[in-house]
Formats: sequence, structure tokens, C-alpha cells
Amino acid sequence: MKKMIYLFILVFSLSTLVACSDDEGTPVFTEPTEFVLNVPKYASGIYDLKNTATIQLTCSQPDYGFTAATRYTVEIALDQAFEKNATLDTKYSTAKMEVDAQEVAVAISNLLGVNEDEFPKAPIPLYVRLTASALTDNKSEIAGSTITSNIIELPQVLPYYALPAVTLPTNLYLIGSVCDWDWSKCYSMIPVHSNEGMFWSMQYLGADADGNKAAFKLNTATSWDNNQVGIQGVTISEASKKLVDAGGEDNIEIGNPGWYIVVVKVTLEGRNYKYAVDFYKPEVYLTGDTSGGWDSFTEANMFTVPEGKGEFVSPAFVASGEVRMCIKLADIDWWKSEFIILGGKIEYRGTGEDQERAMGNAGQKAYLNFIDNKGAIK
Repeated sequence: MKKMIYLFILVFSLSTLVACSDDEGTPVFTEPTEFVLNVPKYASGIYDLKNTATIQLTCSQPDYGFTAATRYTVEIALDQAFEKNATLDTKYSTAKMEVDAQEVAVAISNLLGVNEDEFPKAPIPLYVRLTASALTDNKSEIAGSTITSNIIELPQVLPYYALPAVTLPTNLYLIGSVCDWDWSKCYSMIPVHSNEGMFWSMQYLGADADGNKAAFKLNTATSWDNNQVGIQGVTISEASKKLVDAGGEDNIEIGNPGWYIVVVKVTLEGRNYKYAVDFYKPEVYLTGDTSGGWDSFTEANMFTVPEGKGEFVSPAFVASGEVRMCIKLADIDWWKSEFIILGGKIEYRGTGEDQERAMGNAGQKAYLNFIDNKGAIK
């Protein structure tokens, strides 16, 4: 009987241990109720942002019921009520943060919104708080995990007139009569690989139904944000002016209707963009095995150009293989402005890596419609 009792106790104990082990192995999320941003040790001192690399912040980690990967975001404000605030772009993964002083200075400059001659010359109070969010294994936020810390004051922060660094655009858009001046239908110009700030687009710049000249503008955003540029905001080479009969008072107008390759080179002049626009004949080439060789850009492997809004058609493929196509810009390797046909669409390489391959058979041709971005191999 005693043996039976001992056996029962042993089995019960083992099952209890297993149950406890299972419970411990399954973390249960708890919504945190407290999250403390610590007041820096030297908070009362002067933070001279121009001569300081970073501002160190530390905090307690929110209690999520288990050790969770956490993303911290820094928010600053010029008032304790946080009515005029900014969120810094940099995110942090530890409870000890070295916040970039220049990033803080830029945010303060934007919040103040004054000219350099009106900028504060003496230290000002700055208010800081954090938000924290627990993350899943794939770095997405866990619902209900976001919590905001207390607000601390840095009473003596000396800002300076700081503006964010200006970089060359990664996007450029063409809007005009070709898309009824509708931003939802504008053309996204194709970046030239390895040539920062350089873009191209094949466009049919023909007169409209009323006989008005084709006209367009350029912008780095798809909106009328007062940064769009027309004829007064670009330079056009004499050769290009002659080719298309470029003119206009506001928009860039085309006097010689037809197909053209539009190439735009954006450079920086101080903090402003400078646009150089060139126009080239609509020469599209087949290259590689299906054209009979590489790096040969002659009439023999050139697409025919439609009279109006039609298709560009390649020569018949001389062999089966990968179908490679491009426009050829002077002194730039052909693959930096290449494109292929995938799924019935023209897919541009742009700044990306080598593309998937589209195959063709001897005797077939490639057909390209640059207006609706469709293509076919048949």
C-alpha cells in the first residue's frame, strides 16, 4: 500500500513539474503600465548642440511580462504640454541611447520656424519623452505594447540654425499634356544606374487634339508643391533645343512633335536642385544573343519607331536566347538604361540588380508600348 502511495506522489510531482515547465515556456504578454525616462545626471548643464556629439538618455524597460525586443523613439518639444513637438527619425533598441545632437538641432530649427537672424542666441528649455514598443521576431510592433514615458526637462539647450542635409533626388516625375496634367497619371522617370540624380523617359510629345504644343514640367514629388519646374527652371542644350524646338514661357513646350528620349540630370547648387534637360532621338536597341552580338548599337538592331502613339518593334531575333533591350546614352554602359518584358509589361532595371530573364525564339520580335508601359514577345 505504501508503495502505491509513493508511486502516486511521484507521478503527481512529475506532472506538476511538467505543467510548470510548459507554463514557463510560453511567455504571456502583459500591457505595461509604467515607463520611466531618467533625468540625465548633468541635465542642469548647458547642452551646446553645435559642440556636442550626442545627448545620452537612459530609461527603464517596460515590463511586458517577458524579455522583449523593444524599439525606442525620441520625441522633443519646446513646451511642456508637447503642443509643438517633433519625433526624431533615429530609432533605438536599447534603454541607453546616444541621441545625435545635430538631429536634435535640425528638429528644433524646424519647430522654431524662424530665419537664421531671428534664431535664439541663448539656451532654451527643451522637453523630452520616449515611446517604446515591443517587437515580434520579424520586427513588427506587438499590438497594445506602445507606451509613452514621463516628460523630462533639459533647461539649458543651446540650439543653432541647422538644416537637414540636402541629397540628390531618387525620384523624378514628368507631368504635362501627356497625362492631362493629372498627378495620378504622371510618368515616373527611370533612374540611370550608377548615375545619381540622372533620369530618363521615352515620351511621345505630340500636339493635342486642339493643336496645342506638347508641354510638361518636372518635380521630385507628385504634387503641386511649388517645387515643380518648367522652362524657367531648367537648362536645355542648344542641340536639344534645335531637335525638339523647345520653348515656352512657363511650361517646357515642344515645337517639333514626335517621340523623344527625355534625359534629366539633377545636380546641387547650394541647397537647391539644378535641372539640365536634354532630348534625344527615340533610339531603342536589341542587344545580346537575340540580336547577334553584344555592345553593337546600329540600325541593324534598332527598333522601328511608330508614327504616333503606337508600338516600337524590334528586328526579328536572329537566335533564341535572352531578350535584352536598352536605350544607349553617351559614355554610359548600355545595361545602366536597360529594360525587359515580364508579364506583358516593360520592366526597367533602374538602380536595381540584374533582372529576371525573358526568353525569345529565333524569328520572334519584341513589341513595346511606352505610353501604357506594355510589351510582348511574339
